Amino acid sequence: MNRPLAVILAEDHAIVREGLKMLLSTLDDVAVVGEAADGEALLGLVRETRADLLILDLGMPGVAGIQLISDIRSLAPRLRILVLTANVEPRTVRAAIEAGASGYLTKDGDPAELADAVAAVRKGGTYIARSVRFALTEPARTARLPDGEQVVSPIPLTLRERQILLLVAQGQTARMVAERLGISPLTARKHRENLMRKLNLHSAAELTAYAVRLGLPAG
Repeated sequence: MNRPLAVILAEDHAIVREGLKMLLSTLDDVAVVGEAADGEALLGLVRETRADLLILDLGMPGVAGIQLISDIRSLAPRLRILVLTANVEPRTVRAAIEAGASGYLTKDGDPAELADAVAAVRKGGTYIARSVRFALTEPARTARLPDGEQVVSPIPLTLRERQILLLVAQGQTARMVAERLGISPLTARKHRENLMRKLNLHSAAELTAYAVRLGLPAG
């Protein structure tokens, strides 16, 4: 490429934008040509600015999540999109790539990955943060979800709660449950905490004992 890689930063936190600009300034032939703090401003920049790469925070005000990726791809087909977000749920990673993103970085990841991602996207490739690569390499694991239909509890439970109860009873950790259901470990722990509160139980062992009383298989 004869000219610098033109980058738009779409991030609503000014401190984060400044940090990104500092990291990008260490890269050869990269220039930030626009900044946006909300969805409306971003769409205006995309229309008016000749840019090669958009670094996009999916959590900005006025951003309708994954749909914005599709909208931008329709508006500027040649603009490559690198998602930078706090969202680590596997289904969001997969949805972003399917919508047309060229990369996916997480805000709790290694800052050095930004350079790797820019280099990969610049060459027409795709870059996924190391911490969430399993979302694309292990699709089968999330496809075979426990249906939870065999869980009949005297206290009414949602489908997700029945699934969590079944998996905890099988001895699966929060991370294992997260990978099985296609959610983040934090979300899996939150579901488990809510389930214990609902059933007035206080540990995974008590959840397992409850499941056994319902006749569920325990691991």
